[in-house]
Amino acid sequence: MVFEFKLPDIGEGIHEGEIVEWLVSEGDEVAEDQDIVEVMTDKATVQISSPRAGTIQTIHFQAGDVVDVGDVFVTILETGEDAASGQPEPSPATAEPTTTKDEPPAP
Repeated sequence: MVFEFKLPDIGEGIHEGEIVEWLVSEGDEVAEDQDIVEVMTDKATVQISSPRAGTIQTIHFQAGDVVDVGDVFVTILETGEDAASGQPEPSPATAEPTTTKDEPPAP
């Protein structure tokens, strides 16, 4: 599933933040809680972590852009999904163990 990550409320009274540096690029695989972007507010510079594991599909803002809290700033294709369709990947069929009539089943 495609996850649109909105700039979270970083702190009390913060309404926007400036993108300082992206720590990932489009197409990169990210783990949950991996730092993906550095954002500067009027009070501090913070690194924001990915809330989901997956692939960075689209970065909506560049370094130097000011993003309002609640704006979608990165889209993540969650792990186990097909990037082309945004649909879940088909899981590989599980092979059942087979026995022949001449072989006794394994204990």
